[in-house]
Amino acid sequence: MTGMISIARGNYSRRVKLFVILVSALALLSFVRIWSDVFDLTSRGTISAAIGLAVPIGLAGLGGLWSERSGVVNIGLDGMMILGTFGAGWLGWQHGPWMGLLGACLFGAAGALVFGLATITFGVDQIIAGTAMNILGVGFAQFFANLAFSKVPGGGETQSPSIPALPAFSVEQISDPLVAIHDKNIFIVSDLAGILSGFFYRLSILTILAATLFILTSYVLWRTSFGLRLRSVGENPKAADSLGVNVYRYKYIAVTMSGVLAGLGGAFLAIAASGVYREGQVAGRGFIGLATMIFGNWRPGGTAIGAGIFGYIDALQLRDSDGTSLRAMVLLGALILIGLAILAIKKNKYQTVFGLGLAGAVLVSWFLMTTALPKEVALVAPYLATLLVLAFASQRLRPPAADGVPYRKGEDR
Repeated sequence: MTGMISIARGNYSRRVKLFVILVSALALLSFVRIWSDVFDLTSRGTISAAIGLAVPIGLAGLGGLWSERSGVVNIGLDGMMILGTFGAGWLGWQHGPWMGLLGACLFGAAGALVFGLATITFGVDQIIAGTAMNILGVGFAQFFANLAFSKVPGGGETQSPSIPALPAFSVEQISDPLVAIHDKNIFIVSDLAGILSGFFYRLSILTILAATLFILTSYVLWRTSFGLRLRSVGENPKAADSLGVNVYRYKYIAVTMSGVLAGLGGAFLAIAASGVYREGQVAGRGFIGLATMIFGNWRPGGTAIGAGIFGYIDALQLRDSDGTSLRAMVLLGALILIGLAILAIKKNKYQTVFGLGLAGAVLVSWFLMTTALPKEVALVAPYLATLLVLAFASQRLRPPAADGVPYRKGEDR
């Protein structure tokens, strides 16, 4: 009974902490918006664009989570996404977007099975196999795209004909009143209204599907006996095997699921984002998805937050014609670093305090001395943000204990 009470108190404490963090982040964002006079930071258009940009990254990260929770490091997500874009383009323009989704999932799963055969069955180094998967994905897509699309009207050597669109919708009854509140420019209240309005504006059916997959993953992996067995394979495969768990089967299931999810992320790029398969449209999002998974501490919720952060910065970069929005993000980053430095003082981590404080001071000076960021800085801002997030999150991370460790039945490791 005492243990149950302790767990309940721990869960309540975590919820309170999360609430405080969210409110503080919203207040900080609102303060930056007012100080920098950049109204677009929390506008409906920015949030809607951020969600769309976050979905393929989040799906890739979710795929990596499935694989790594079973103990297999999958850096081949980018190649599987590329296979997904080709599958979506090949079947999508011929048979419609729903068949395109199916094609993306099948091609992503096929790539994952090849990767799984190499790493799980034959014991090839997982990093090497993942690198080879990325190269294979690029080569396969380029070769077969040339064969499939080069002589088709509307197609070419590097792109497919147009793919019919999937349903997308807006809920004006909710979104429009929230936009009206956002336009009133009220501290915190307007920003919250603007953010919420973006969740009901130009929403693709694939975005709904992605959100559902995050919820289902959280339930399956942490609330079912299947998920417990899969995670046990990633923590201690020898112990799981001794209890009758088929380690190889669970690894194959998890790796195949990672390919399906990565392929689905590729389908979003080909069908929802652009309406065509185009060579190079993945643009490293599989690697960024892997980074968001690590930032999220191998958890669905954290992965979604990481993808959202990247999508938000990327949306500002794309919508920022004069460099003022990303200049405001420099101020936001500076304030966050200074806040982290203050927290580090309480833990007597004075070297960390110095480093964070210095970085924060540099960013504040940069903000005060500029009126807009150069376009070149804006283009790399999302990638710099990813590196910074990983750098500061690395101290609290805990990967599965057997992640990346090859397993051989009967061997004493």
